[in-house]
Amino acid sequence: MWTTPKPNYRRGFCAEGEIAVNIGGVRVVLFGDVLNRYPESRLAELVKCPTQNHEVVSSLCDDFDPSRKEFYFDRDPDAFKCIIDVYYFDEIHIKNGICPICFIKEMEFWKIDKSVLDECCKSYLSEKEEELTEISNKVKVILEDMEVDQCFTRAQRCQRYLWRLMEKPGSSLAARVIAIASFLSILVSAVVMCVGTIPELQVTDSEGKLVEHPILEGIETVCMLWFTAEYLLRLASSPNKLNFAFSFMNVIDFMAIIPFYVVLSLTHLGTSSMMELGNVQQAVQALRIMRIARIFKLARHSSGLQTLTHALKRSLKELGLLLMYMSVGIFVFSALAYTMEQSHPETLFKSIPQSFWWAIITMTTVGYGDIYPKTTLGKCNAAVSFLCGVIAIALPIHPIINNFVVFYNKQKVLETAAKHEVELMELKSGREARRESRD
Repeated sequence: MWTTPKPNYRRGFCAEGEIAVNIGGVRVVLFGDVLNRYPESRLAELVKCPTQNHEVVSSLCDDFDPSRKEFYFDRDPDAFKCIIDVYYFDEIHIKNGICPICFIKEMEFWKIDKSVLDECCKSYLSEKEEELTEISNKVKVILEDMEVDQCFTRAQRCQRYLWRLMEKPGSSLAARVIAIASFLSILVSAVVMCVGTIPELQVTDSEGKLVEHPILEGIETVCMLWFTAEYLLRLASSPNKLNFAFSFMNVIDFMAIIPFYVVLSLTHLGTSSMMELGNVQQAVQALRIMRIARIFKLARHSSGLQTLTHALKRSLKELGLLLMYMSVGIFVFSALAYTMEQSHPETLFKSIPQSFWWAIITMTTVGYGDIYPKTTLGKCNAAVSFLCGVIAIALPIHPIINNFVVFYNKQKVLETAAKHEVELMELKSGREARRESRD
């Protein structure tokens, strides 16, 4: 059986049809017929190039010894050991300890297409490229914050300063105070919304109905005015108004503010003949429920909630499997429970859709007890559904938690890398400035 000759690391002169390359002090003897398998690569060009033409040789390598027919390259020898695998195995694996981004640059230098990378290495490379993109975006944001004084006009400097004041709590003491005030306003508004529903703290209006206490309404009005001013200032200072308006968190902010003003408008319109008072009151009650959207504003000031949101996005597959398992189980066990309980004269399972409620609270281990089986077979079915529910819920929990931990640690590493990159850029610019001053 014929086998492909391996690269030789011997010393001495090359035989006919061989070339010697010295990669960072490591000498390798390669066979020309093997290198010609990829004729457009740099090593194949070395085999074909005339050694008498120094211009062609110097364009392909860093140095050349004509007596030994040895080409010298100032490259990474560990990466080169992976590169030459493509000539023997038609694929390349990135070994541990080699930076994938630097390895791609090595492949470009040796003129090897990235399509020969193994699938596992391609996914690893794409992940590293995404991390570098995130780091560059973070560095860009940090540099934009540092270049406030370099804006062209006074209006641009004011806009950038206001944007940092409203969006970057760590940029200054004033920005930190505004962030704390916004956070406290959200908490106070949420507490007032909950406390206002306590009957003992409500007052009676002219029609004898219980309404929210005027003091609580005044506190809520102050909070809403703060939210409105904050939203308008952030919108005015935003570099891109369209992206700001359609951002998910900004849409939540808008949905938390607009019901307050709609309620005021409907209240005034309800006193006229244009609308019936009953319809106005129903609309006001529905809009008051939308005030719960303001609690989601906490996500703007909590990195933990933001990390949880991203982790859940990464866990959509696991969550989808959980919902699928639960849906199948609910349908099966509710149908079985309805069928088994029909023989009992006092059955609580009137229909299969009504049995869905029993299956949900049983499989999720809630068990209110408002609907329960009375036959022996029904109780056995309930026990099995309970055990299946515990298993179905427990299975995807570990991947979801793991995604959260991985994403949280990754964000910490990326933030540290971005800050380190900015520090290196500052040191480099300082050295260049000192060199120019010396010159």
